[in-house]
Amino acid sequence: MTPLIEYRDVLKSFGDKVVLDGIDLAVDRGEVITLIGASGSGKSTLLRCTNLLEPIDDGEIVFDGVDISEPGLPPDPIRRRIGMVFQSFNLFPHKTVLENVTLAPRKVLGRSKREAHDQAMAMLSRFGLADKAGDYPDRCSGGQQQRVAIVRALQMEPEVMLLDEITSALDPELVGEVLDVVRELKREGMTMLLATHEMHFAREISDRVCFLDAGRILEQGPPDQLFGAPHEPRTRQFLQRVIDAGRM
Repeated sequence: MTPLIEYRDVLKSFGDKVVLDGIDLAVDRGEVITLIGASGSGKSTLLRCTNLLEPIDDGEIVFDGVDISEPGLPPDPIRRRIGMVFQSFNLFPHKTVLENVTLAPRKVLGRSKREAHDQAMAMLSRFGLADKAGDYPDRCSGGQQQRVAIVRALQMEPEVMLLDEITSALDPELVGEVLDVVRELKREGMTMLLATHEMHFAREISDRVCFLDAGRILEQGPPDQLFGAPHEPRTRQFLQRVIDAGRM
């Protein structure tokens, strides 16, 4: 099977700080890969480079057979196919939930107002948000706002979803409702890359887990192997600290 996404010796620095140091990774269609590691290990930067929010310094990011890291490549056609959801919800505060969700399909995909409305309402209903369609974001809980952000990304019918610490800004009791949405996407076969500190969830949802350290994928494997019997001392050290903090 040809990988849907392939990272080939990807390098990225911010000034003198190397953030991605030779990333090699292949993501198959329908696969769920979770990126774990300490803050600053490169997880979010890798996702942002995939969505072309950050240019890489060297290497290649190949998506569906095309090197999308080529300088000068228009980003918008790629972003239509690769959805991204951030830890901050990034909803327009002056627009209702329905307006937030229908804006891009109308402006970018050219859908009619009626078509965009009907598809948005169907998606909001599916994720328990239909009663929030006329509300502004500040009338929604954090969990509801994050679900709206996921629905907004799904309205573009992406082939890949990038999820960057989507529960880190939520109160603990709201995390579950957002993770339920990710479980649903996995059941449907969505290709996903997630950066998360939710280790229980990473173990449950992932086909593969990658441990990043200092900008490198130090270790990767099935979740039971990586969490249960990691090979690298640094991986074991990281997971022990997670256990000691009561987060695993």
